[in-house]
Amino acid sequence: MSGDSPAELPLADLLRETERMRLRALVVGDMELVRPLHAEDYELIPPGGGTISKEEYLGGVASGALNYVVFEPASEIRVRTYERAAVLRYQARIEVHAGDAVDSDLFWHTDIYENRNGKWQVVWSQATRISQ
Repeated sequence: MSGDSPAELPLADLLRETERMRLRALVVGDMELVRPLHAEDYELIPPGGGTISKEEYLGGVASGALNYVVFEPASEIRVRTYERAAVLRYQARIEVHAGDAVDSDLFWHTDIYENRNGKWQVVWSQATRISQ
């Protein structure tokens, strides 16, 4: 049970599919698809802390400096919706190559989406490593 009320299911399903599409686009480097899914003021907080802007993040993906081999949900994507915002939370299996470094693990992933001009865009993401 995801905690979504029946009235929210269509929107929650749309957001789940948008998130899955965003992850697939990051893995294959489809920048035409992935750029509009990220708000101009998007920020990522990676497991090491700090913040990464949209341009730093997507620039790294586009150049291949940040290469996702795997980025997929490893659990149900839970969704909470509000008037013009939504929070998505799930466990993600991620393998990412950055130069000679490889990071492969299970992470809690949280995304905040906002509806801007009728279009859902992710504005913040945070990944937290799951210690096992």
